[in-house]
Amino acid sequence: MKVGIVTPVVTRLPGAHARWERDAGIEEVTRIVVEAERLGYHHVTCSEHVAIPEAVAATRGATYWDPLATFGYLAARTTTIRFATFVLVLGYHHPLEIVKRYGTLDRVAGARLILGVGVGSLVEEFALLDEPFEDRGARADDALRALGASWGREIPEYRGSHFEYSGLVVDPVAPSPQIPIWIGGRTARSLRRAVELGDGWVPFGLSPGGVASLLERARETEGWAARRVPLDVGLQPSALDPTAEPGAASDAIEELRAAGATTLNVRFVHHSVEHYCEQLAAMRELVPPG
Repeated sequence: MKVGIVTPVVTRLPGAHARWERDAGIEEVTRIVVEAERLGYHHVTCSEHVAIPEAVAATRGATYWDPLATFGYLAARTTTIRFATFVLVLGYHHPLEIVKRYGTLDRVAGARLILGVGVGSLVEEFALLDEPFEDRGARADDALRALGASWGREIPEYRGSHFEYSGLVVDPVAPSPQIPIWIGGRTARSLRRAVELGDGWVPFGLSPGGVASLLERARETEGWAARRVPLDVGLQPSALDPTAEPGAASDAIEELRAAGATTLNVRFVHHSVEHYCEQLAAMRELVPPG
């Protein structure tokens, strides 16, 4: 099972971050990511929001570091760990904007990018960026097809329901025409999108039983049968405390494995940078590098 971390500091959700994170910066983030790489972790994450309305910041959080800047810096300080956008909102970007910006990042990072994407749900942010909200699902599907046709190609061409382009040069581009695409969400539709258009599904806010039920139904579909490679399923347990409660952490991991997880996106109970690094090492005792 691959294990990545939901990077502290760069995203702060209400009730889900430690006090020390409020004053932490890139030095602390770098220390954690370098240690995670040394211990053989698969990836680290960074999410995207442009601006959060004050009225919803109390529930969604207000701190979201920009993935491009964050991962660009961390790419220069590491060599093997991968970088997962967790997630980019497809509706905020033209597909070629992602191809250019994140393709450049993938080149800078040495082909270590995982493109985690989602449809989005914050209507105020769509309005701020002057992007349509109501048809965001159909637009996201077309954007995914456009990304598949354009990633790593200097002269991309695509004609779809919402996007159409040809005769353009994009340079630089990603070093390979293949990019792992993880689909976020919590609905059967998000899973169907992942099965048909992605490489992985990274749901949030679902119980292990709920995940297992959705996967069971998805395995009966034509889309699942048509896949050439298995679907990666990345699940996120509640905050784990492997130093103090290794048994409980092991039980949580096994529950997610039984639900269908092939990848873990873990959070820890932690009280300092030092404690976080201790938790990284303790977690590796429970799930050794694969």
